[in-house]
Amino acid sequence: MKIIENTTEFHLEKPSAVALGKFDGIHLGHRRLLDKVLEQKKRGLQAVVFTFDTSAAFFFGGDEKELSVREEKRAAFAQMGIDVLIEFPLNPDTAATEPVTFVSRYLAGQMRTVYLCAGPDISFGKGGAGDYALLAAHAQDYGYQVELIDKVRVDGKEVSSTRVRKAVRAGEMEAVTRMLGMPYSISGRVVHGRALGRRLGMPTANLLPDKGKLLPPNGVYYSRILLDGVSYRGITNVGCKPTVSDERIMGVETYLYDFEGEIYDRDITVELLAFRRAERTFDSVKALQSQIEEDVAAGRNAFF
Repeated sequence: MKIIENTTEFHLEKPSAVALGKFDGIHLGHRRLLDKVLEQKKRGLQAVVFTFDTSAAFFFGGDEKELSVREEKRAAFAQMGIDVLIEFPLNPDTAATEPVTFVSRYLAGQMRTVYLCAGPDISFGKGGAGDYALLAAHAQDYGYQVELIDKVRVDGKEVSSTRVRKAVRAGEMEAVTRMLGMPYSISGRVVHGRALGRRLGMPTANLLPDKGKLLPPNGVYYSRILLDGVSYRGITNVGCKPTVSDERIMGVETYLYDFEGEIYDRDITVELLAFRRAERTFDSVKALQSQIEEDVAAGRNAFF
């Protein structure tokens, strides 16, 4: 997959089928959009995703964390078969681009768009004034076909990144899985921790999540771990380890069932399947050990 970043001056060599969107979380609605674009490869078009390198919420003064950080999005798009990913710079100049200019200069000119699809809540250009109606109004002028992709509904309600984000914040991981079409995951390289788990006879893998990654409430979760193409069951703690440390560093610590070997400095993905219990401080390390043993036993018997 070709990645175009840090520039507004790019020119695609082939006619394109383009999906426009924020793609935070890459939920079922996004996947329907992407499937439509990938279908166009049968016509000889290249599959292109156009998104921004910075979330609009963050750019306009918010501190919204993301469901999918940049590396996670890149990996997902590549795995799906997207040919070109455009991470368009969002800055004061590009944010002030008139919607019609965006269509003529970037969509029609630089991306050579032949097919375009977007959701009903698409917005682009100055003040977010660009929408699906504007895309449709100029389709004939610039020679592209535009298709509106309806929202997907799960549990009777429309799926959106906002709804997924709300469920993650509530620790409702099974609902998140239904909306994403797969479990919510955190990826990274295993780092050295305090080795407390090893001393207690239950060695764990520690991740330090990207600072921009949205995490669920601190606590213990049933999980699944992907390592070198192999899946392991696990039990995961999201939080700051209050019993053994005063440091307020967020970490993701996972015990892998039936795993033997060295795991430090290896890349893993932790999928959070369901919430077990909230994080809390114990009176002693012995009390903590007893609770960990109980958590591990529960995780081994859980059905997922």
